[in-house]
Amino acid sequence: MVTMAFAVLLASAQTADDYIVKTKGVKKPEVATAQQSETEAEAGEGQKAEEPQDFIGKNFKYYSLCDWREGMRFMVMPEKYDLIVKTFCDASTGKEVSSMTLRHKIMEYKGHTVSSDGHAHVHFLCQDNGRRYYYEIPSGSFEDYCYGKLGVPTLAYLGDVDIARDKLLNKTLVTKSTTYCVDTEYDGDGFREVKVPLNQTVKVTAVGVGTRSFPVKIIVEDEKGNEFYQNVAISKTNSGMRDDEFVMDNTKHAFYGSFDLHDVMMSVNSDIASYVGKTIYTKYVTGMITQGDGRERTVRVPKMTTFTIDVITPIKDSKYATLSLTETESRRVYYKKVSFENPDDVVLDDSRKDELFGYVFGMGEGLARNTSQAARAAIRAGRVIQGMSEDEVQLAVGEPDRTAADNSGRYDWIYTRSKGKLLIVQFGRNGKVEGYRTAQGTSTRKPAARRKK
Repeated sequence: MVTMAFAVLLASAQTADDYIVKTKGVKKPEVATAQQSETEAEAGEGQKAEEPQDFIGKNFKYYSLCDWREGMRFMVMPEKYDLIVKTFCDASTGKEVSSMTLRHKIMEYKGHTVSSDGHAHVHFLCQDNGRRYYYEIPSGSFEDYCYGKLGVPTLAYLGDVDIARDKLLNKTLVTKSTTYCVDTEYDGDGFREVKVPLNQTVKVTAVGVGTRSFPVKIIVEDEKGNEFYQNVAISKTNSGMRDDEFVMDNTKHAFYGSFDLHDVMMSVNSDIASYVGKTIYTKYVTGMITQGDGRERTVRVPKMTTFTIDVITPIKDSKYATLSLTETESRRVYYKKVSFENPDDVVLDDSRKDELFGYVFGMGEGLARNTSQAARAAIRAGRVIQGMSEDEVQLAVGEPDRTAADNSGRYDWIYTRSKGKLLIVQFGRNGKVEGYRTAQGTSTRKPAARRKK
């Protein structure tokens, strides 16, 4: 069992550089797998990370400023606002210090005092230069201030990073968001967003410091070797954010908003697990989720479409699971939420039957569709090309929002896209795509051949 003193020693041995990690292409620091922090020792040793319903509560304790203990460690992670409004003062001179000069330096908490003029000071020792600094509470007493969520600006709590390294490094997780990030700068904080399939199995390759609000940067790698990351707030210690602010786009910055533990997510019974790798086909037209043109969309998949089951991911606290499916002809990946048993143990109406695996799917090959290589490539990319059938267009871009027809037998499928733009797919009398256009674009319909005299 790791003693508290040994845990503090392990954490203090880490330098600031050890906490700065980047996605593939940047050298990663070696991390001691036995590393723990004082927070972890107090939260309880020997807890198993394989229990996701208690994983956060058992391992990551929230500390309000009132509960901080000497020796807790933070890293200075200033944002643009912090470069204008300085956070710390040099204890030896009382003068304000630029946050940029302290960027990525580790601060060790050393308690709080009240100055001679009645202002409360929160004290720190900088591990990197050995100097002492303090943060002056803007107004009121320490006791009045410490119970709020404001905390000390710029400081990212390293206790969560230390525990996450010990509990998650080299572990397998499952993605629960579709938006993650990739680093674009070696020395800066630049990044770009990438789209990732939901419920994808990934491996944790590095854990470091993220931002003040979301202090734990978790870098993962998918089966193809692609690395991406998410900055998450786990215990939310000193994050400066209330619990009700982790909504909308911030949902992914809570741990369970971006990840889940693979071991429990994959704890399906042997009967269901036996379906992995099997070939199935759709017995009816059904809705599925897929990605095309970098966007996630729901499409109507025609009946007799054949798939291979790649992954079955149980949905916690329910009888449902998410199927990850590869369409055998286009090789495009789809996702479908189903139950392998009647979830309510009652007779379901037609709309609910679409949730039952046995109702929607049959085992074996469906009716092979005659799809060209060009059409398969377009379906994978979520695009429409000339010559596609209605089924192929639905697989590529989904069901139309509305339709229009003329007296010649030609007809259009109309899709509403972002910023009010329209995608108009034009079908000929033979039911094949003759062209397509956007509302502001130029039609690609081939002109009709001129009749000879």
